[in-house]
Amino acid sequence: MFRYLTAGESHGPQLTAIIEGLPSGVHLAEETINLDLARRMEGYGRGDRMKIEKDTVRILSGVRWGESLGSPVTLVVQNRDWPNWEEKMSVRPEFRDDSIAVTRPRPGHADLSGAMKYHHRDVRNVLERSSARETAVRVAVGGVAKAFLAEFGIEVAGVVAAIGWIESRREELPFAELRQRAAASELSTWDPEAEIEMKRAIDAAQSAGDTLGGIIEIHVNNVPPGLGSYAQWDRKLDGRLAHALMSIQAIKGVECGIGFDAARRPGSKVHDEIFHDPERGPDAFSGFYRRTNNAGGLEGGMSNGEEIIVRAAMKPIPTLYTPLRSVDLITKEPFEAAVERSDTCAVPAAAVVAEAVVAIEIAGAFLDKFGGDSLTEIRKNYDGYCAWLKEF
Repeated sequence: MFRYLTAGESHGPQLTAIIEGLPSGVHLAEETINLDLARRMEGYGRGDRMKIEKDTVRILSGVRWGESLGSPVTLVVQNRDWPNWEEKMSVRPEFRDDSIAVTRPRPGHADLSGAMKYHHRDVRNVLERSSARETAVRVAVGGVAKAFLAEFGIEVAGVVAAIGWIESRREELPFAELRQRAAASELSTWDPEAEIEMKRAIDAAQSAGDTLGGIIEIHVNNVPPGLGSYAQWDRKLDGRLAHALMSIQAIKGVECGIGFDAARRPGSKVHDEIFHDPERGPDAFSGFYRRTNNAGGLEGGMSNGEEIIVRAAMKPIPTLYTPLRSVDLITKEPFEAAVERSDTCAVPAAAVVAEAVVAIEIAGAFLDKFGGDSLTEIRKNYDGYCAWLKEF
């Protein structure tokens, strides 16, 4: 089982993740993971904290000489702003200062519900952990998952399909071109014309002290059929992907393939017809294929051999520089909500996070299917399965 836990606060000394279940023999490099961490900090519409943090990962266990050992992998991402918060976030009781308590919960955040649940009067105790800052170390975990998937030619790309009401034109682009266009865009989108309008909308929102959300699209190519299962509810791959994506801060909706649009079409315009060609190329898993991919590569809770495509809707960031109304926890008097450093639009960054959590789930499902404690053992299982598919 591939699983992980994260720990750490937004203004604590560091964010930490421990990964269990990574087999031995996977090539890992801090420099490669750092490329994804840098991407998470980029994007048009980001706030001032991105000027403070320059995230890098340290691998503290489970790797020797560039290869995983099969033992737990520990990842650490340090918070460079920590020296300014050592007393405010200290674990030592003598530094307690109730005069700096945050008592004004922000609408749209975990502040009020978290304070109620954990019996806090200082909302800082909630917002420090519920902050999207936590996703930095999840991106690092995703980097490990992507390194494992790369051993089997599986690639993941997160792109921006919409900012606010402005949508990128739908195009059936090859995976490599889609990723290339997104990499060249400040908003990680494939449509240069839409990007111009998106930037104008972000600028207008920033001037108004407002924020914008959007839609993220994640593509995974070269996934063999049969990851996941129809046999039990919690083993369904589409369910696992939806769970992972909904766990990202500010994500409010997930769809697979054409998703909600499927509900507005007749069945004849939804389901992907199946064809067979025994002479398909060497990269094909079998002779079976589909000419359309409305299902997004997911049928019956399993991958079907086509490109996996899932989308996630991100709400506008709730921390506004034109604050919304709230109520003080202590006095119960109305106030304008407290303001933390924030972004105008973080959808491109969320695309990197979504890419990471999807990679984690695909890696987990891959290991569930092909098992093994070492990359060598897993490769034998995988190669045997692929050979059988060719004959099926």
